[in-house]
Amino acid sequence: MISLAVVLALQSTTALVDDASDPIGDLIAQNAPEARDVAEPGPMGCRGRQEQGALIICRFEPGTRLDLGQSVAIADAQGFAVLGIPRNAPEEMIFEISTAGVANSVNQIDESPTWFITQREYNLQHVDGVPQATVTPDPSTLPRRQREYAQKQDAFNSVWDGQGFLDGFISPAEGITTGVYGSARVYNNGHEGSPHWGLDWANEVGTPVYAPAGGLVTLAEPDMYYEGGLIFIDHGQGLVSAFLHLSGVEVSAGDVVEQGQLIGAMGAGGRATGSHLDWRVKLRNQFYVDPQSLLDLDLSDLR
Repeated sequence: MISLAVVLALQSTTALVDDASDPIGDLIAQNAPEARDVAEPGPMGCRGRQEQGALIICRFEPGTRLDLGQSVAIADAQGFAVLGIPRNAPEEMIFEISTAGVANSVNQIDESPTWFITQREYNLQHVDGVPQATVTPDPSTLPRRQREYAQKQDAFNSVWDGQGFLDGFISPAEGITTGVYGSARVYNNGHEGSPHWGLDWANEVGTPVYAPAGGLVTLAEPDMYYEGGLIFIDHGQGLVSAFLHLSGVEVSAGDVVEQGQLIGAMGAGGRATGSHLDWRVKLRNQFYVDPQSLLDLDLSDLR
């Protein structure tokens, strides 16, 4: 058995920029350091951006195990594996690649490349006008919220054996960008919320929403407490897209959809100030990656 251990050094120096004067926030800080592409020649190796929040697609021998921090993947029958880098990834991590032999032993090779992960700056976004019931819910709604949370966890735990991620990704809707991945948020003039995990486009109610890549629909609900209409699609290996605030749902759980297929319509349900689509992408129910990194991903020389 052959194994390659790659040690990546990372320390978290993620900065938070207070941008109260701009409720939308910048897509990327203008003076942020430029991220480097994963540079590994030939049909084997990894593709993606060496930065916080990025999605990484790799190809090695089938059965190869890849460990990048908390992200672990086993290469499928064609050798493809999906990894990600969390929002607050430190500057040094452990990245280990290993292939088990007959005896499942591991031989370590000390010589290996070191990746340097670009640290991003995230804005602080003030969002007012959100329905207060979705910011400080009434206790009487707890049973519903618990039931829906369990539904979402089951759907996020999907690990489809398809390869929808190899299609590449297209934008699921048209509109004006009103929210970006990673921004810290304060709701209704004072309530601190979780970071914004998605990419938002604002447009009229009913604007079509399409599958950005093929996959298995694992959840399709017309009215969730926090999200309004909600759809999950597993693009393979537990890479799950979530589409929030929909006014219409055109698919059902268990459907297999193709890239570009109509799946729903934009709306303003749940925790929303107006009609928009919030597209989020979670990897194996561990952490969210930046949807923009999917749109930027080029796998043409890896397939």
